[in-house]
Amino acid sequence: MNLPNKLSLLRIFMIPLVMFFILPISYSGDNSFISFVVSNQMFVADLLFVIASLTDMFDGKIARKYNLITNLGKFLDSLADKMLIIAVLTAFVEINRISSWWLMIIVLREFMVTGIRMLAAEKGTVMAAKMIGKIKTTTQMIAIIYLLLEPTFIKIFAHENIVTTVGNILFIICVIMTVISGLDYLMKNLNYFKEEK
Repeated sequence: MNLPNKLSLLRIFMIPLVMFFILPISYSGDNSFISFVVSNQMFVADLLFVIASLTDMFDGKIARKYNLITNLGKFLDSLADKMLIIAVLTAFVEINRISSWWLMIIVLREFMVTGIRMLAAEKGTVMAAKMIGKIKTTTQMIAIIYLLLEPTFIKIFAHENIVTTVGNILFIICVIMTVISGLDYLMKNLNYFKEEK
């Protein structure tokens, strides 16, 4: 297995760790380091999420630079992105930061794109990520990074309403890009829905 594929797998393996720090942790011991981590758990989750996101950037660059692009790599890269985003957004729903309706829109888009990719694969075509899909992923990652930093921003700026409003705007932008990229993907690949005679 080449390095880009290992980086994609690393991104997948980091998902439970990121989720662990997003979800509430209860700790009542006297270890100062653990107490610090628990009291700043969203910041730790954000740091881990950024590291995971960087593996997405590096696996693609390495694959292109050293001609290590494979069908497995295209599959793993896309799968890791979807798993990371959906897992973190699911955790946000659980802590009541975002509505499950927003998550549903994003998940439905990913199912639709995956379905189109399966139809394409049956006809011998393996689809790599398109630019609009990369823009969608970027807006999602920016929104998530910000939402994970909200508790820190609230401590620093002491204006919870402003901080959360900015988070809401960023998240709505990422949902809009998710819908636009999904519709673009659908319209450009309608030929895969045509029955062969």
